Amino acid sequence: MENIEIRPAERLNARVVLPASKSISNRALLINALSQSRLVPENVSDCDDTRVMLAALRNMPETIDIGAAGTAMRFLTAYLSVTDGQHVITGTERMRHRPIAILVDALRQLGAQIDYLGEEGFPPLRITGQTGLEGGEISLPGDVSSQYISALLMVAPVLRRGLSLELTGKIISRPYLDMTIAMMREFGAEVAWDGNNRIRVSPVPYHAIPYTIENDWSAASYWYEMVALSDDIHAEVVLPGLYAKSMQGDSRVAELFLRLGVETEFCADSIGEKTVCLRRTKSQSVVSMFEADLTNQPDLAQTMVVTCAMLGVPFRLTGLQSLKIKETDRIAALRAELRKLGYEIGEKNDSVLFWNGERIAAEAHPAIATYQDHRMAMAFAPVCLRTGRLCVQEPHVVSKSYPSFWKDLEMVGFSICN
Repeated sequence: MENIEIRPAERLNARVVLPASKSISNRALLINALSQSRLVPENVSDCDDTRVMLAALRNMPETIDIGAAGTAMRFLTAYLSVTDGQHVITGTERMRHRPIAILVDALRQLGAQIDYLGEEGFPPLRITGQTGLEGGEISLPGDVSSQYISALLMVAPVLRRGLSLELTGKIISRPYLDMTIAMMREFGAEVAWDGNNRIRVSPVPYHAIPYTIENDWSAASYWYEMVALSDDIHAEVVLPGLYAKSMQGDSRVAELFLRLGVETEFCADSIGEKTVCLRRTKSQSVVSMFEADLTNQPDLAQTMVVTCAMLGVPFRLTGLQSLKIKETDRIAALRAELRKLGYEIGEKNDSVLFWNGERIAAEAHPAIATYQDHRMAMAFAPVCLRTGRLCVQEPHVVSKSYPSFWKDLEMVGFSICN
């Protein structure tokens, strides 16, 4: 098992070019393909998830192995259903245990032909695709993964009757749905919310347009964490290519970290590129208790939990129900790894994490397990700013969304060795 040891930079002052947004990249690639465009979106993310999407759409092999890319599994399942030809789509062992029945059932209702090749309800799938599926009306629970819903929405313009999608109960991760809808509209689709719980998509095809992808606010969250945990009161990190009025729900990280002593300045650099600058607030004060509902920003959960613990700030985070079906069970993983560092994190109803500020005995030289989860590696890496050093197992997992993460840390002055 590969391990690295990370030691912190003495100063934190840098300009870091983040990867492009994985969420926007994967949506742009799928919609672009459905528009039958010969153009390729610009500034596409160079991460694992996007690379497998791009390769599948370019080559369309008989068997498509998407590895650990959950977004690609869901989006391509819908795409292959509305595209002529027969394909098998599969992935890693973990992927073959991530549920997909909700999406398959919905696509079957719309006319798709999909068969399970292994355990019922899970990949791998054999999809016999065809253009001109009927479409129509379907209903889904609003608290399922937004990727299921986005996958259905994005293929809806090519359905003969379009799509009327009712979402029942509480709707989670709504910013991701709004992102999908906004991008569909940019490519010419007619799609809109009809009331609070129904989305209607007309059978109006996409048209090809040039498209540029903004950088990733989720990746920015780890630099916010570093500024918050650094002993350098003059710490400053400049992140180009982020928009103040972003369609990414994780742009809320700016508001969340203001409560933890990090301020965000939105500006433009000397060539007019949109840029954000992270600094410690003048007062350097943090809240005595951190509370937030992350229903719409579940990918920030690991960053916020680890930051609060390292700052000694008691917290209560809700809306985490989707964390158990991510790359790993992120609730269990967070609790296990923070326990090694001396923090006993409480959990309630598979959707709430909390800590009252009390410490337990920490391991002498803990090695942080990453569970094949990129966000575990990146959320824990800044811990070395408080502990002096930290061992991280299987650091290569960051390639899923931020391949240059470790190189960027070294550029800033962190020491990383095997």
